[in-house]
Amino acid sequence: MREERSDQLALEEPLEIQLSTEGTVQSARAWKTAAITMRTPGQDRELAVGFLFGEGIVRSVREIETVYSSGARYGEQEWQNRVRVALKPGTEFDLSRLERNFYMSSSCGVCGKTSLEALLTSGFKPVADAGWKISEHLVQSLPERLRKAQPVFDQTGGLHAAGLFGLEGEALLVREDVGRHNAVDKVVGARVLAGHDQNPAQILLVSGRASFELVQKTVAAGIPMLVAVGAPSSLAVQLAQEFGITLVGFTKASGFNIYTGAQRIEIGSETFVSQADGTLAVH
Repeated sequence: MREERSDQLALEEPLEIQLSTEGTVQSARAWKTAAITMRTPGQDRELAVGFLFGEGIVRSVREIETVYSSGARYGEQEWQNRVRVALKPGTEFDLSRLERNFYMSSSCGVCGKTSLEALLTSGFKPVADAGWKISEHLVQSLPERLRKAQPVFDQTGGLHAAGLFGLEGEALLVREDVGRHNAVDKVVGARVLAGHDQNPAQILLVSGRASFELVQKTVAAGIPMLVAVGAPSSLAVQLAQEFGITLVGFTKASGFNIYTGAQRIEIGSETFVSQADGTLAVH
């Protein structure tokens, strides 16, 4: 029997991110486009700052003079499809690292960036090991904790999520977006705008797979652990190993795989299996 009814869809709109260090009046500034991405409207200022931070264009909130939305308004929330990040006079930024032949979309993030060596020469530093550990049971509980904090997913079923968690499993920040990378940028951007450039005692959880770009954003934010519901890529594992990140994949209530940085997870000796590739599979 056929039934016709309305369905609530996840919003997707383009967002242009612009940068400037010139002039003191907004209308007089010379703006340069850093990126255009497809995103779910909302927390656009966070997304813009998080993206710039993750790419190493902006390294501290102290470099930012102001962040604001501009352009024509639309929708009941009066969203705008441009965010301008005005940096303080004298702040240097290098957009050449973004001048690659790529198309940035909600699904693939920054495409064409496959060189680990390029990141190693961009000023990113390994994450310090503060000596803390969390239990395997806390790791297994994280996907359900994230799921409970996704109100828009409940309505549409079409959004990714990223969550920042404390060492007791408390949700500090959760953001949703049609793009996996955008959700992480919103989380990181929120922390940067709050004055927290590095997060040495926190865990980042993503609802999908762990790509090279997501590990890069984790490194830039100084977050020691990235937990993914899905699989990591080979380059993501290499990058995590190089920068001291604990990388966990295939995370669910019944277990998970540890790919790098196993020292940060307390595991009962009877619960893990060492696999041929060096991965610890926790069951």
